[in-house]
Amino acid sequence: MPTLLYDADCGFCTQSAHWLRRRRLGAAIEPLQRADLAALGVDPVRARREIPFVSDDSGTPRHTTVSYGAEAVAWALLTGGPGWRLVGRLLLHPPLSWPARAVYVLVAANRHRLPGASESCRIE
Repeated sequence: MPTLLYDADCGFCTQSAHWLRRRRLGAAIEPLQRADLAALGVDPVRARREIPFVSDDSGTPRHTTVSYGAEAVAWALLTGGPGWRLVGRLLLHPPLSWPARAVYVLVAANRHRLPGASESCRIE
């Protein structure tokens, strides 16, 4: 099953994960702290900076593709209903992919300042 992993130590990330769950996407939304990152092919250092999405390309758990950041969010949205799939497609392609990446980087860098966050959310 495709899976979006989030930082459960960050209040903002946890609130965002709850929001995404309410969208009833077809992807699992799980804390990265509980996942076997090595088995999934997820870079643990990068996963602390950018949300990873693990997709199963071949129907077997051994063949996966990992996307990070805005692209990961877009791929997760592609597992949702028609409206969310449209948003996901738009976010994956220029010209909308360019500002999506920039906004993601800005939000990630400032997540410790956002609602529900704390200093533990700060990315070094």
